Amino acid sequence: MAVSATAVGEPPRLPVQWALAGVGAAALAAGALFLGADGWRRGVLLLVGGMLGVSLYHAAFGFTAAYRNAIVRREISGVTAQLVMLAAAMLLFAPVLAQGEIFGQRVAGAVAPVGVQVAVGSFLFALGMQLGGGCGSGTLYTVGGGSTRMLLTLAAFCAGGFWASLDMPFWRQAPGWGSISLARELGWEIALSLQLGALLLVWLGLRRWARGAGQRPLWGGLTWRRALTGPWPLLLSAGLLAGLNWVTLVVAGHPWTITWGFTLWGAKAAAAVGWDPSTSPFWTGGFTQRALDRGVLEDITSVMNIGIILGALTAAGLAGKFAPVLRLPPRSLLAAAIGGLLMGYGARIAFGCNIGAFFSGVASTSLHGWLWIVCAIAGSWIGVRLRPWFGLTN
Repeated sequence: MAVSATAVGEPPRLPVQWALAGVGAAALAAGALFLGADGWRRGVLLLVGGMLGVSLYHAAFGFTAAYRNAIVRREISGVTAQLVMLAAAMLLFAPVLAQGEIFGQRVAGAVAPVGVQVAVGSFLFALGMQLGGGCGSGTLYTVGGGSTRMLLTLAAFCAGGFWASLDMPFWRQAPGWGSISLARELGWEIALSLQLGALLLVWLGLRRWARGAGQRPLWGGLTWRRALTGPWPLLLSAGLLAGLNWVTLVVAGHPWTITWGFTLWGAKAAAAVGWDPSTSPFWTGGFTQRALDRGVLEDITSVMNIGIILGALTAAGLAGKFAPVLRLPPRSLLAAAIGGLLMGYGARIAFGCNIGAFFSGVASTSLHGWLWIVCAIAGSWIGVRLRPWFGLTN
């Protein structure tokens, strides 16, 4: 999810950066108060999104660059941090999901069907994220950090998600095996043991793959200045992301998701230019029609997405690195558009992206999360090989 070299410009002067940080922080505070006036949950989730944005930005915590570094340079620190994050989230989720409620709030994990559409969708998503330059969360935090290229990726992401929603009747007919929760089938103790064991095996395999290659430190000295301006150690962000996903589960009643908001934004944009939702089975009746009829700020996923952008803006200003540029190579822009479309389409048919399907799915012991990552690795591998065609470096 790292910002590509073409998306980095000369940062404005430090006072301007601090002003931008102030704008981001003030918008988060004002937004939380505004949303909180009509119920506290959305206000809290906006702030949670803000903290996610700061954590992602200050550690450059990403899936796109982590996979690319592992494939090209055998540098596995980013993937290792993800394994730690997954293990922590599993342990945090287990007692809450086993109980089914907390503090009087009903909770449910991110459990989705296992099938062909997940395999195809995750493959397309991962291929697209290598071209687009960021995954679901990476697109949001790099937009907040000032990447103009990622604005195009985000717009294409929304369009791709909307396009896939129109094709959902076709994908629902694809072969599948229903939702499989390891905890439901085997019990939480066995499910956790199996999943933690799988993460250990993956880590041992990665260590063998990376033998002799230089690695980014997972931890380093964290001073007050670094806490404010970054960069943060990978393990710090890994722990915070796991903890904040747990907070999301407790407050929202479900784990952290991202790409539903993009699909909704795409549908609202299409409706604004004349598209009739009644022509689509996906948008007729039930949750999807209600979401389309309501305002964006009534959708929890959209609120958190906005929070991530504002949190990343705050972090970029504090770090003095907010540096948008307007002149970008045409091939890079083409890759951003293609990548965004593939990510949006793939995430919709795969029941989520690296966050909603993989991170939250595995933390919920859903088998679809494991299928997602296996196929995503294959898509990433091909995406990395295609990047030079678009003038993108590896």
